[in-house]
Amino acid sequence: MGSLSIVALVLAAFIGHVAIFYPYKGKSVPRGALFQSTSLSVFFVIAELVSALAFAMLLWATITEGRHRTSNIHHDMDTLCPTAKTGLFGGAAFLALDAALFWLVCQMLALNARADYLDEDEDEDDKGEYGQVYATDADGTKV
Repeated sequence: MGSLSIVALVLAAFIGHVAIFYPYKGKSVPRGALFQSTSLSVFFVIAELVSALAFAMLLWATITEGRHRTSNIHHDMDTLCPTAKTGLFGGAAFLALDAALFWLVCQMLALNARADYLDEDEDEDDKGEYGQVYATDADGTKV
């Protein structure tokens, strides 16, 4: 289970990097333009740090548990020996979840930074044009 968690965390971090730096609709955005946004820069650093900490804690708990299971010797076979690393593994799993959520926030902030750099107006979307509605245009009946 620990190995699967490590693989999932690495995939989430890799996909997060690809989603931020991959060209947007075929248009490349320089990294300097992406990181002009202070909020994107802050969340990117936080996502990197939380991912690294979660990776280290998951790796530590997984290796320690594996070593505990393979080389543990008991003289009394009736003794129950619960592992003490379950709390560490749970904390690492929570950090991995936090890292994935921080990568999601980074992706949304990267979309905003790209739209600002490419100067995309919201009026040019596929939803049509927006206009004003006056009170005299409505017939006043409730549906």
